[in-house]
Amino acid sequence: MYKGSCLCGSVKYEIKGELGAAVYCHCVRCRKASGSAFAANATVAEDSFKIVQGAESLKMFSTAEGVHRIFCSACGSPIISKRDSFPGVFRLRLGTLDTPITERLEAHIFVSSKADWYEIHDSLPQYTERVDN
Repeated sequence: MYKGSCLCGSVKYEIKGELGAAVYCHCVRCRKASGSAFAANATVAEDSFKIVQGAESLKMFSTAEGVHRIFCSACGSPIISKRDSFPGVFRLRLGTLDTPITERLEAHIFVSSKADWYEIHDSLPQYTERVDN
């Protein structure tokens, strides 16, 4: 089981299951949402993810393309995102985990839109767009 929370501690969650594919996402939206060069995300089955505290603090930003970003309204921490085109799958922001993980990130995605001021210096595979898994 994994546990996580937002920066202010208002929102707490548990994951009863495994983390799926974990990637560094360099898309413009992840950069804007994280305020950094990329976001570290892992897929999680929706039915294994549970908010155990602070559901009332969660807010959602949705795009016309059917991408929904769920975050803490008190501190702004991004918690998960989901896509209408991938029902039953959440993308968890790994930085919100409180429990250690043994999984390692597998790739960099959307490198075609990465920040021009950031250089990738590892040997992970790099993909121009999203890799669906």
